[in-house]
Amino acid sequence: MAASRRRGRLTAVAAVIATAALTAGLTTGCDAVNKALDCVQTADSIADSVTDLQQAVENASNDPTQLDQSLARIDNNLDKIGDKTDNADVNKAVDNLNKAVQNVRTAIKNGDNTPDVSPVTDAAGELTKVCTS
Repeated sequence: MAASRRRGRLTAVAAVIATAALTAGLTTGCDAVNKALDCVQTADSIADSVTDLQQAVENASNDPTQLDQSLARIDNNLDKIGDKTDNADVNKAVDNLNKAVQNVRTAIKNGDNTPDVSPVTDAAGELTKVCTS
């Protein structure tokens, strides 16, 4: 009888441990899915901001403040995505996009009213690719 009780307790303990492990696995899985969705949504917002930036460059003679506003939106979205991920590829893509944005800011500061934004576009495309792979 004692062996039967011990076996019953071991079975109950094993069931609790299995349930806890399964719950942890599901929670971790959901957390990973949520992070991926955040990455995709933020990358999509960045893509919209890059489109705005391209249009701002085209219209720079009409309203030069649009350039700064577009760059600020990209910076804001990069801060969001950088805070939400620990993925090395995403972080590298964010760093590359930050550098491209900084280069555009430097060009504007140096008097270039129509800076080349293709590196920003390329880096944003890479971030989107990394987030969706």
